[in-house]
Amino acid sequence: MSEPTASQAAAKTNPGNFFEDFRIGQIIRHATPRTVTLGDVALYNGLFGSRFAVQSSDEFAKDAGYERSPIDDLLVFHIVFGKTVPDISLNAVANLGYADCHFLKPVYPGDTLNAVSEVIGLKENSNKKTGIVYVRSRGFDQSGDAVLDYARWVMVKKRDESAPTPEEKIPTLPESVPASALGKGCPQIDTAAYDMVLAGSPHRFGDYKAGEKIDHLVGITVEDAEHMIATRLYQNTARIHFDHFTESKGRFGQRLIYGGHAISLARALSFNGLGNAFHIAAINGGRHVAPLMAGATEFAWSEILESAELNGREDVGALRIRTVATKDKPCDDFPYKIGKEYDPAVILDLDYWVLMPR
Repeated sequence: MSEPTASQAAAKTNPGNFFEDFRIGQIIRHATPRTVTLGDVALYNGLFGSRFAVQSSDEFAKDAGYERSPIDDLLVFHIVFGKTVPDISLNAVANLGYADCHFLKPVYPGDTLNAVSEVIGLKENSNKKTGIVYVRSRGFDQSGDAVLDYARWVMVKKRDESAPTPEEKIPTLPESVPASALGKGCPQIDTAAYDMVLAGSPHRFGDYKAGEKIDHLVGITVEDAEHMIATRLYQNTARIHFDHFTESKGRFGQRLIYGGHAISLARALSFNGLGNAFHIAAINGGRHVAPLMAGATEFAWSEILESAELNGREDVGALRIRTVATKDKPCDDFPYKIGKEYDPAVILDLDYWVLMPR
């Protein structure tokens, strides 16, 4: 039997989609289904050190009203996100932002997640080398129930700069998730059994007011090995995070840390000041303002944007929070914007809703 030619061998591999391969309304079912295990939870905790009690203790979670300790909301997000990467952002330059993200159902160890995406917007960049792809991605469990629903936009390379421009459309996305849509991913909480001492913070929903700013104090230095292990944990295959041979010749001159890594670090840091914000109910919007590279130290601070009571629920209230992360700059002076421009140290601007016991 003759050996396969180079072109035949290449036909067996998947080069990923480039900007000109996408079409408005395109539906993509993503490989591979993923059963989430306690091993995933342990590795995630080892990488980020999150200390929220509901996600740390089965007994605490059951007393509070869960079946058992649920999977961290951001681990669910990253796993679903990772499913989408081979089809959406394998050839990405950078993931740019998120909007209208709903956490819809608790996920527990043993649940199996899969993902489906729809292309909702396309815009070629003026340099003709890249374009912005907008997608709405949904994560489902083994019962077919949606656990996560979010929009994101990503800058993707073109295969051929002269390729015809796909139909252009910039989707209209809500500025924020309304408070009336929150709470589906959280069972009824027994606030009397919710032990504030074991939770690590005495502050409940009513202790926070709009306009309050919280410096989360400490920083975490990011190492190459850590961010690469984390990204592999989510089966995220984006080349820009792994391939130093190629990326050393690219735009940044080195590997770019997955933006979700910065989000998880900021969330872990936020425990100091927001220790009872046990559930992320929604992400209103997020922007990766600047890239994060290995060797930098991430700091974070948060501002309470508003508080809201949930219809028909006396157990929890919702806080809308802006968390800002910086690199190599402590946040005691709450760095954010200088005029209309971000402070050069800012890497992440995340607007989200959390639930907290009343």
